[in-house]
Amino acid sequence: MQANIDTPGISAKGKSLFGISLVAALAGFIFGFDTVVISGADKPIQELWHLTPWQHGFFIMSMALWGTVLGALGGGIPTQKFGRKKVLIWIGVLFTVSSVGSALAPDPYTFSFFRFIGGIGIGASSVAAPTYVSEISTASSRGRLVAMYQFNIVFAILIAYISNYLLKGVGGSNDWRWMLGVMAVPSLIYSILVIGIPESPRWLVTKGRDDEARKILSKLGVGNTNEEIEQIKNAVQHEDGGGKKAPFISKKHVTVLSLAFFIAFFNQFSGINFILYYAPRILESAGLAANDSLKSSITIGGANLVFTFVGLYFIDRIGRKTLLLIGSIGYIISLAAVAWCFYNHLSAGLLVTFLAMFIASHAIGQGAVIWVFISEIFPNRIRAMGQSFGAGTHWVCAAVITLISPIFIDDKKGIFKDNPWPIFAFFSCMMVLQLIWVLTKVPETKGRALEQIQKDLGIE
Repeated sequence: MQANIDTPGISAKGKSLFGISLVAALAGFIFGFDTVVISGADKPIQELWHLTPWQHGFFIMSMALWGTVLGALGGGIPTQKFGRKKVLIWIGVLFTVSSVGSALAPDPYTFSFFRFIGGIGIGASSVAAPTYVSEISTASSRGRLVAMYQFNIVFAILIAYISNYLLKGVGGSNDWRWMLGVMAVPSLIYSILVIGIPESPRWLVTKGRDDEARKILSKLGVGNTNEEIEQIKNAVQHEDGGGKKAPFISKKHVTVLSLAFFIAFFNQFSGINFILYYAPRILESAGLAANDSLKSSITIGGANLVFTFVGLYFIDRIGRKTLLLIGSIGYIISLAAVAWCFYNHLSAGLLVTFLAMFIASHAIGQGAVIWVFISEIFPNRIRAMGQSFGAGTHWVCAAVITLISPIFIDDKKGIFKDNPWPIFAFFSCMMVLQLIWVLTKVPETKGRALEQIQKDLGIE
């Protein structure tokens, strides 16, 4: 949105914008819960179905992530063609079906099918939700509102860790079914709430539905709706080059494509999903008992939540690039320290402290920034496709890392077994590369309207 509506207020319209953004961002809650709840089912499922490390990595731990790849790479097409709202509704349906099916699965193949279905929902949500929220936000509030998606992710991660801990032993050997099945509750709540939100006015304008867009813009607090619609149309016309549309993969878009690729690539090569998915197993390898490892996982989730608040507070104040710089330095130090702890067989308490520092660095940096940054650097006409590209890159990297992790950390056949220090050293080195990239290539986007960012990046 433009300067005339950039001041967030506490009016009824301002509350309406916040409420609508919050409902859309709830897709992130299901995303976060689904991402981490599998950590509690990790070992019980492997023991139940007697799976090899490769089978366990593929069918159980990474299958949802392969679904997210499909959902993310394919999610831009329906999001652009049918609208943001319709996709958000179907995401809720997929989440609900997945949670019930996974909990009742009689074998690893049925389990992997329903996890795959849920993964499609997660991947699509990482396209549709940030795109939707970025398009209904003001320039001065966009960072905070889109970052609510990330807040919901980390809040759900903490809830999932707590849920796993509380449900440990409730169903005996089938306690993992309760851990997975409980996700049906927030999935249903989200599905009901999202029906009531409006469509993205920017998407409506690109489809020639100006009257509908005008009504929604007015509801969101825009004073001069006609002027806003004209600005959106002008930006689309600039992107189309006077009628000749540049293809998505083109020289014209190389800058924004490279920015989306590398922020997503480095996000996963920090090791964040490796740690979230395998936290209990990693902590057990450091000497903690199974129940204590689940309890310590809550510490990790708590640090994630607390420092996400810090990232949310600063993202529209000091900017995206500064947060990425702070996070990169924290990554390098904490990951190197975790590797040092494992290498020297230091206390589990010290290791948990450095893991919490790693999580804090992620929450302030990449965690707060990634979905905001990707959602705002692409022009209106290709924003959904750009979000799809960035999210797809993120999930391909996440799936590959999660797939191969059991090969390295399985406590019987793993390459590193109970001492995975080289893994953390590798991730620390990757974050040195991220720091160099942020310093040399990443632009600052805070406080700029979406159409202004488009001009700043040379897409006119």
